[in-house]
Amino acid sequence: MRTLSRWLTRFSYDHPNFGIPSLMTYLIAANVSIFVFDLIGGGSLSSMLCLDPAAVLSGQVWRLFTFVLVPTSMKPIWFAVSMFFYYSLGTTMEREWGTPKFTLFYLTGALLTLLAAFSSHLLFHSIWIYGMGLYYIHRSLFLAFATLYPDAPMLFYFVIPIKAKWLAALWLFLEVYDIISLPSYLLPILVLPLLSAILNYLLYFWQDIGSLFGRAQIQRQHQRSAQTINFQKAQKELRERRGYLHKCAVCGITDQDDPNMEFRYCSKCNGYYCYCADHINSHVHVQ
Repeated sequence: MRTLSRWLTRFSYDHPNFGIPSLMTYLIAANVSIFVFDLIGGGSLSSMLCLDPAAVLSGQVWRLFTFVLVPTSMKPIWFAVSMFFYYSLGTTMEREWGTPKFTLFYLTGALLTLLAAFSSHLLFHSIWIYGMGLYYIHRSLFLAFATLYPDAPMLFYFVIPIKAKWLAALWLFLEVYDIISLPSYLLPILVLPLLSAILNYLLYFWQDIGSLFGRAQIQRQHQRSAQTINFQKAQKELRERRGYLHKCAVCGITDQDDPNMEFRYCSKCNGYYCYCADHINSHVHVQ
């Protein structure tokens, strides 16, 4: 996984002209056009373009490419909100990643979705739900956005303010809950598409997640090391003996006098001199 993740990142840097600039604009425009046509034609166009493994195997190969253009909802309000939402996410991610990497993200998402769809059909004879293909590609896009901008404010059901990271966690929880609640014969319908979305996300964030867990492990090892424990013990004994731990060399204030005061040690002074936040930048250096 790490090797593939690095290759995708390297490919994006080595091929700056790869991809479709403003890809999200074209996808949204296609979704809107098909949505309008479906309102007029009773959904006939979407039924011809959506992902249907059985239809593909019978010769309708265009569905391999057109399923990303099919709207995920036929309810006007939800459709309008989702289009605006994912247009914002997509344009932000393209600015953050650049056109090559963002295009690759959509391409790998589509390929993994196709793999999930045909695996579900061939192994379990599952019927692919209308609009599911683009739905899970968009969900992997949202996970990517929430990782890069975890504290971005969003409105849950247009009312409740919530940070992107918590909204992503809530979505994953609801997905897992739905899977647990389903009868066993329906599991492949949700499990495989969900795995395709998560795998597409991991392809681009494996190194970041690995680095995060690596830093956490190093921090835990540092906190449990004998050096850290002895240092904390020495600090505690010093505080008990003197009544304070830090004392400003200028005004004499201690951390006992003001627990909220910040203290720093000056590297320019000739010795081990401590200063409060009010004097760390204004004291005369001891030489």
